[in-house]
Amino acid sequence: MASLKGKVCMVTGASSGIGAATAIHFASLGAKLAITGRDLHSLEKTKKKCTEEGLAEDEVFISVGDLAVDADLDRVFHECISQYSGTLHVLVNSAGIVVPGSLLNTTMEMYDRQMNINTRSIFHMTQLASPFLIKVKGTIVNVSSVTGLRSFPGVSAYCMSKAAVDQFTRCTALDLASCGVRCNAVNPGVIMTDIHKRGGMDDETYAAFLEKSKTTHALGRIGQRDEVAKAIAFLASDDSSFITGATLPIDGGRHAMCPR
Repeated sequence: MASLKGKVCMVTGASSGIGAATAIHFASLGAKLAITGRDLHSLEKTKKKCTEEGLAEDEVFISVGDLAVDADLDRVFHECISQYSGTLHVLVNSAGIVVPGSLLNTTMEMYDRQMNINTRSIFHMTQLASPFLIKVKGTIVNVSSVTGLRSFPGVSAYCMSKAAVDQFTRCTALDLASCGVRCNAVNPGVIMTDIHKRGGMDDETYAAFLEKSKTTHALGRIGQRDEVAKAIAFLASDDSSFITGATLPIDGGRHAMCPR
């Protein structure tokens, strides 16, 4: 099992889904956490689960903000970095949204909303964090998607945003390699979170989507948040010390499929 004991780890999008699962799993591995998100109540629930894994109250710091807003992102980052006296070992960029729409019905407002949180905020957050990660030869893990590797109809801007995250991951890995900082990404398939419902799916549509997803993943099922969190922990830890610039599918084989 990967160890993050004593490492200061910042996890964005930690109020729900993969981000929350990652923070909780990191807590079980002994990490000190700075967690961010837009919903204070949900972040407090994540913190409670982290302390139940053995962390002290002052080892899970919460900062609330919308990372699509520059002023919020700057404040959140500096609050988190100040909590641990300028120390940061791991950055997990997990904040993200789905804005459904094809080329024909995606407005520029929808496009900007998708790109601002899924791509621009990751670039900005990583830029701020890099000087601190360089000091300790830290690691970066970006949460991308199988949609960064394969193309799907009806989610054009979302696919573009995740393809950009993959390319950013590789470029950042090369930019920071000489500084001893590694950068990798995970590319989940359909995972049991609420991201699709927050993207506008009603209960009936979501249930049908999950059932259909059993046939679009080679292993015949959807994934669980913990399965992604464990892979993120591996990439964040010294167990992956010779891996950088990688995009790791965690998708039950979906990236390899070509339905006929």
